[in-house]
Amino acid sequence: MLCLLAGVAVTALGIRVDGTSMAPTLHQGDRVLAAPGSAGEVRRFDVVLLRATGKDALLVKRVIGLPGDRVAIVSTPDEPFQVLLQEGGKGPVHRVAAPQWAAQAHRTGACCTPEGTRSARAGLRTVPEGAFFYLGDNPDLSDDSRAYGWGEIGRVEGRVGVRAFPVSSSPDIGNRPVLEEYRGPSP
Repeated sequence: MLCLLAGVAVTALGIRVDGTSMAPTLHQGDRVLAAPGSAGEVRRFDVVLLRATGKDALLVKRVIGLPGDRVAIVSTPDEPFQVLLQEGGKGPVHRVAAPQWAAQAHRTGACCTPEGTRSARAGLRTVPEGAFFYLGDNPDLSDDSRAYGWGEIGRVEGRVGVRAFPVSSSPDIGNRPVLEEYRGPSP
């Protein structure tokens, strides 16, 4: 009986992942639960549920840049997809190292325009107050800030707490990126 109730709760309360933009972290059909009381809250590298400006569907994406941070995506012959971050807009520029990005083909192009979208040339842009920069864990197949612009913190419906389904998968979301020293050319 308890298992039946848990299954009903996950189906009713869980958010179904639709698409492959968060693979390999989350897969098509996975169900995730938002942490209670986390609406309108973002922390670096958390996975969040949000509604992009001009889009009705609920998106599941990873927070990269916070208000005041400077972000860019650059390509070099050795590394075709490097996400750069300068915390608070001051100090050293770091490379965001995400284990899930390593196996990607990275046909994504440079970023960012002043609105946070794709651009022909890489450039460090400041994330505005009340906004954040977000990406899918499968950047080649993700519509994210590069398509919709900065995310609005007020449109975050929650931080993903756990994967509730399938039960054969670990409930931990994992795959958290880390910041590493960046030694490449300045964007």
